[in-house]
Amino acid sequence: MGFFGSDHIWLILILLVVVLIIWGPGKLPDVGAGLGRAIREFRKASTESTETFRSARNGDPTPPPARASGTTVVNPAPAPPAGDATPASPEEHPVSN
Repeated sequence: MGFFGSDHIWLILILLVVVLIIWGPGKLPDVGAGLGRAIREFRKASTESTETFRSARNGDPTPPPARASGTTVVNPAPAPPAGDATPASPEEHPVSN
């Protein structure tokens, strides 16, 4: 017996009628869009966590870069070596042409 068996189709229809009564026909596109966004965010979070676990299991110490919708990932500048507290300015080390 599948999901759309003779018993379940009536439950689905009743559920759709109740949803239509509660939110009305004008609000249904907003409800559908919100549901679609929620599913998309869930899938994205699931994929990111799967990639993180997979990289940790394989011994990769760096996690995959985070993906945010509409933003650009910027990698921070590497830290200077422990013995060199400040980088040399161009005046200290002139470049000859």
